[in-house]
Amino acid sequence: MTFRIISIQVSCVVLLVCQYSYLIAQNPAVEGWEERINTRQPIQKVIETIGLKTGMVIGEVGAGTGRITVWFAAKVGSKGMVYANDIDKESLDHLEKRCKKEGFTNIKITLGTVDDPRLPLNTLDIAFMTNTYHHLDKPVELVRNLLKTLKENGILAVVERDAERTGNYHEGTKREEFIKQMDRAGFEVFLVDTTMKEDNIYLARPKKN
Repeated sequence: MTFRIISIQVSCVVLLVCQYSYLIAQNPAVEGWEERINTRQPIQKVIETIGLKTGMVIGEVGAGTGRITVWFAAKVGSKGMVYANDIDKESLDHLEKRCKKEGFTNIKITLGTVDDPRLPLNTLDIAFMTNTYHHLDKPVELVRNLLKTLKENGILAVVERDAERTGNYHEGTKREEFIKQMDRAGFEVFLVDTTMKEDNIYLARPKKN
């Protein structure tokens, strides 16, 4: 029974990759990096765990050149929206060109600051970041500014390398430290998915007063 369930999950991932293989960047320098990260953080696994569905609105902090942004856009469809944020204008310019080339009209690009992603207020079903949290200069301040962007019942989803499990403290965060910082920012972590080899998926919601 267990083997059958795992086989079904793997088949779903393969199907998604085949169906949307065009979403992988066609720039050879970027393509190899995206494929490596997508292997480490399977797209379908992330989408299912964070609960992203057709028609939703998601805001990605640290979208960069759009590795996972375009997959989110394909998932939410024409009735949904992806807000792609970064503080690096060059990366966002690349993403904008990518959106035009690949025909995405449901991605809106937002240039933020180190402590405020400047995403629209009361709009997001999910605020999301991956491979970003350990880079933040002001993590508590930035995450606190995400509170006002969420709809009622909106959540924050963060994919972050587990520093203790991997021994990579330069490109990751300790789980205990992450949860404490979320608390300081006004969020409570209600799920930690540890099934990926290097990364955890954290789901958090605004703390109740």
